[in-house]
Amino acid sequence: MSDAYIVSAVRTPVARAFKGGFRNFRPDDLLAHALKAALAEVPELDPARVEDVIVGCAMPEAEQGMNVARIGLLLAGMPDNVPGVTVNRFCSSGLQTIAMAADRIRLGEADVMIAAGTETMTMVPMMGHKVAMNPRAFSDENVAIAYGMGITAEKVASEWNVSREDQDQFAYRSHQKAAAAIDAGEFTEIRPVTVTSRVPDPRTGQVREVQTVVDTDEGPRRDTTPEALGKLRTVFDAKGTVTAGTSSQMSDGAGALILVSERVLKELNLKPLAVFRGFSVAGVRPEVMGIGPIEAIPKVCKQTGIGTADLDWIELNEAFAAQALAVMRTVELDPDKVNPLGGAIALGHPLGATGAILAAKLIHGLQRRQQRYGMVTMCIGTGMGAAGIFERL
Repeated sequence: MSDAYIVSAVRTPVARAFKGGFRNFRPDDLLAHALKAALAEVPELDPARVEDVIVGCAMPEAEQGMNVARIGLLLAGMPDNVPGVTVNRFCSSGLQTIAMAADRIRLGEADVMIAAGTETMTMVPMMGHKVAMNPRAFSDENVAIAYGMGITAEKVASEWNVSREDQDQFAYRSHQKAAAAIDAGEFTEIRPVTVTSRVPDPRTGQVREVQTVVDTDEGPRRDTTPEALGKLRTVFDAKGTVTAGTSSQMSDGAGALILVSERVLKELNLKPLAVFRGFSVAGVRPEVMGIGPIEAIPKVCKQTGIGTADLDWIELNEAFAAQALAVMRTVELDPDKVNPLGGAIALGHPLGATGAILAAKLIHGLQRRQQRYGMVTMCIGTGMGAAGIFERL
C-alpha cells in the first residue's frame, strides 16, 4: 500500500464576505485560481494525469452549484479527460477531500489526485438561498438548535464552563497572532488573486474595469483589545457570553493540494512536502456541535499511533472561542501549539474551503519550522468533528 504524498499545497487569501476583495469574484473562479496555482508548483506533472479533482463545498448551490469541482477545473484550463466531484461535510469538507484523495492512492486506485475546497459566503451565505429543512427533524429541539450555530456555542460555553473573559482573551490572541504572522511573512502558501471589477463613474456613468490584487488575509483586526471585545453585546442569547467578536468571520476563499503515489513521486523525482497519515470523523450531540474534535482527535491518534503530545502544530478551526477552548481543555492540547499564526476568529472561515486552507497553512508552517507532525481539526454543523494528521517530509 502506497503512502499519499502531498507535493503541492496552496491557497488564496481569505477575504471578508460581502465587503472584501472577493465580493464580486465567483467561487468557481476562486477554485480555478487555486487549481492553477497548485499545478504551477509541480511543472513536472502533466495535468492530464490527474485522476480526479475532489472539491469540498459546504453550500453547493447557485454560484457553487452544478458540480463546482468540474466547472472549476475546466475554468482552470485542465484537460477534458480530468473528472471532478463536489463533496459536502459542511465545515470539514476541504479536509474530507484530502482524506478521500489519500484513500484512493493508498488503495492503489489512483496515482495522482487533487483535493481542494472553495466557498464564497458573499454569494452563497450560511444555510444557502432556500432553506427547506425537514419539519420532523425540527420537532427535536436539540436538532433544531444545531442549525443555529451561535446557540450551540452558548450551550458549549455553559456546559464546559468557558467564561466570557476567557473567550474575549482567546479572540484577542487570535488577532494578535494573525497580525504578527502577516508582518513576518509567515503565510507562504498564499497565491495572490487579481480581481477585475467594473466600476461606474459617479459623474458620467461610464463603466471602466479596475484591477486589484488580493494578496493578504483581510480579517485580522490589529487594533482590537480585550476591553473592546468585552464591550460587545452577546448576539445569540441576551444572557449569554458569545459575541460577534468571539465568533469566526464569514469569508470567501479556496485552497488546493496535489497528492501522488510513491510510484509517481519517484518517476517524476518530486520533492514531497508531507504525507497524509490519517483521518477520523465522529458524531456528537447536535446541540453542542462545537465539541466534535473532542471525539475525533482521540480516534485519529489511536488510528495513527501519533498522540497529541507528538504533535508540533495543531490547526483547530475557531468556529467560536467557546468551543475552541472547550476542545483544548478537554483533550489537553498545548495552547502554544494551537493556531500559532492565529485562527478563524481573526483569519476567517470560508466553510467548505477551510479544511484545504488550514492544511496548506499547516504544511508550509511545518516546512518553515522544520517540525514533524501536524493536525487539522474542526467541529462540523449538526454535531460532528473531524481530524487529520500530516507528517512533514
